[in-house]
Amino acid sequence: MFRSLVAALFAGLVFAAAPVRAAPPVETYGKLPAVDLMTLSPSGDGLAYVGVNGDTRQLMIATKQDGVQVMAPTGITKVIGIQWAGEDHLLVTASTTTDIGAHFTTEEAELAVVIVLDLRTHKNFVVFGNRGDLAHLVEGQYGVAQINDHWYGYFGGITYSSGVGDHFLDHGYADLYRVDLDTGDVQLAAPGSPDVEGWVVDPAGAVLARSLYTRDSGRWQILEGGYGAKVLASGTSEFGGVDLERGRTPDTVLIDRPTADGGTQLQELSLAGAPAVDVPQGKDSAERFFDRNTRLWIGKAEDADVPEATMFAPVLEAKVRGARKAFPGETVKLVSWSEDFQTMIVFTTGGDDSGAYWLVNISTGKAQVLGYAYPDVEADDVGPIQMVDWKAEDGSALHGVLSLPPGRPAKNLPLVVMPHGGPEARDYPVFDWWAQAFASRGYAVFQPNFRGSSGYGTEFRNAGFGQWGRKMQTDISDGVAELARRGVVDPKRACIVGASYGGYAALAGVTVQHGLYRCSVSVAGVSDPAAMISETISRTEGDNSAERYWKAFMGVNFGYQNELNPYSPVKLAAGADAPILLIHGNDDTVVPIDQSRAMEKALRQAGKPVDLVVLPNADHWLLHEDTRLTMATRSVAFVEKYNPPDPAPPPSPSATSTAP
Repeated sequence: MFRSLVAALFAGLVFAAAPVRAAPPVETYGKLPAVDLMTLSPSGDGLAYVGVNGDTRQLMIATKQDGVQVMAPTGITKVIGIQWAGEDHLLVTASTTTDIGAHFTTEEAELAVVIVLDLRTHKNFVVFGNRGDLAHLVEGQYGVAQINDHWYGYFGGITYSSGVGDHFLDHGYADLYRVDLDTGDVQLAAPGSPDVEGWVVDPAGAVLARSLYTRDSGRWQILEGGYGAKVLASGTSEFGGVDLERGRTPDTVLIDRPTADGGTQLQELSLAGAPAVDVPQGKDSAERFFDRNTRLWIGKAEDADVPEATMFAPVLEAKVRGARKAFPGETVKLVSWSEDFQTMIVFTTGGDDSGAYWLVNISTGKAQVLGYAYPDVEADDVGPIQMVDWKAEDGSALHGVLSLPPGRPAKNLPLVVMPHGGPEARDYPVFDWWAQAFASRGYAVFQPNFRGSSGYGTEFRNAGFGQWGRKMQTDISDGVAELARRGVVDPKRACIVGASYGGYAALAGVTVQHGLYRCSVSVAGVSDPAAMISETISRTEGDNSAERYWKAFMGVNFGYQNELNPYSPVKLAAGADAPILLIHGNDDTVVPIDQSRAMEKALRQAGKPVDLVVLPNADHWLLHEDTRLTMATRSVAFVEKYNPPDPAPPPSPSATSTAP
C-alpha cells in the first residue's frame, strides 16, 4: 500500500512517516496507538480522536476550517469511546476500575463514566455528576436525540435513596434517564427492574421497546415501550439475555433470537403487530451499522478473515465499495461517516501496514491519510501475515493466522504460539502489536483459531464445549505440527504465550501437555478453572447464566472441582516442564490476580522456575500504556532468554520472507 502523505484536509493532523531503519525496539509495539477512536461529526466537518502530542495522550477535536481546536490531556483516563451529538457536543466514554462497595456481589468492577463536552462554551460535565441520588457512572448508553433543536442523551443510571450524607443503594439495577447535554439536568425516561437489560430509543426520544432477562430461569422477553406490557417476543436462553437494537424500518426492532443449539437467529420484530421476520445471516456477524440520524439498521459486516462492510441501500453500498477501492489488498474497516456518506473514515491494516486512518471523499475519489496507529513501525518492519489451514487429529478443519519475521526466509524458524483469549473470540490476518513485537525479533508467530472460537458458526463454537485442556489444546499443537511438517518452524524451538483464556492455554501447554514448549508466558491467565467458576458464581450472584455458560464450556456440572483437576495447571504445577512467566494486573476484574498468585505459589512449592510480574493499577485489557509496555518488554525478554531467536541476517534486498 502506498504510504505517501497528501495534503491534510484537517490541518495539523498528519503524522510524518518515519525514515526506513532497523527494526524498532519492542517498546515501539507496546505503546498505545498514536491515534485512536477517530470519529466524524454528522456533517463531516468535525473530527474527534485520541492522539499523541509530544509525550502526552490527548483528546483532540478539529474542524475543516480551523484545524485542531481543542486539545485536552487524557492523563491516566482510559478513553474507550467518542460520540458526536450534533456538531456542538461530544460524549467521551472512559473506563474506570471502581470500588462499588458492599451493595453489590463484588467490590470492584470496570465501569463507564461519560463526560459531555460543549464545543461552543468549552464547558464539560460528568453525566449524573450533578445528582447526589445517582451514581456518577453509566450503565449503558442508548443514543442521543434532538428535540426542538435541543440535544439530549439517554443513559442507564443507578439510583440511591438519599443524596444527603451516606449514599444507600436504592436498587442495584439501572433506570433509563434523559440527560440535557447543555445543562446536565436529568429526567427519568423509563423505569428499570432487576430483569431489564436495555432499551431502544428513537431519534425523537421515544422509548420503543425494552429487553428483559430472568437469570435464574433463563426466560427472556421483548416488551413494547418503556412502561407497556405488550410482549413482542419471548423464550428461554441458557447463556444470557437478548440484544435489542433498532430494525431496518421505523416500526421494527432487531433481536438476536436464541436458538435451541445455543446460537442465535437474527430477527426483526414489528411494533405494529406484523409477524416477526427472520433475517438471513452468515456464520457470525462481525459488526452492524446504524444510521447516525434515524438509528435504523443500514448495513453489516459478516465475520470472515477479512470482514467487509455491506450496506442494504444500493446508493450507500456503491459509496462504501468506492471507498474500499482505494486500498486493494488491504483489510479495510469502516470506522465513521458523515450523514450523507460523502465523507468516510476507514482504517487499513494487514500486508505491510501497521494501521492507518484515512479520510475518503466520495465526491473527489481521494483518500487522505489522517494518522498512523504505529507511526514508528514502517512497512519494512511489518512481518508478512497470512492465514493457514490444518486438520486436527480427529479430522476437524482448522484455521489460524501466521505472522512471519520481516526479512527472513520462512524456513525452520523459532516459534511463538499465541492462542487468543475468550475463548469465544478469533484472530484475523491483521497487524497485531504483540504478535508483531515477537515477529520483529525473528520469530514466526502462530495464532490458532481452535474449536470453540467465534466467527465460524455456532456448531464450531459448541465443539469447544467440554474441551478446555483437551481438544481445544491439541488443536493448537496439531497446528504447530503442521507448520513443522511444512518446514516453516522448528518445533523444538517453540514457546507458548497468551492472555486471558490464551494465558490458560499457555499454562496448559506446559502442565496438561508436555514436551512441546521451551517456555510459557501467561498474561492475566486462568490457572484454576474450578476456582474461576466458583468466583464467577460468587461475583455474579443471581446471574445463573454466567455459571451455565462457563460450566458448558468447561464440560462440567455439580462436581466441577474434581472434574477439572486433570486440566487445571495449578493442580499440575509439579509436572510443569518449562519455565513460566506470569503477568497480571492487580485491578483485573475479569480474571482475578489470585489466579496467578496461586499458580506462582504452586510452582514455587514444586521447585519449578517461575516469575510473577504484578502490574499496579492495571485492568484486564491493559488500557494504560505503562502496563502494556511492561507486558511487552517482559514477555519478549523472557521468550528470548529461554528460546533465543536466530541472529538477524545482514540487510539484503533478497532477504524477504516467503509464504509457506
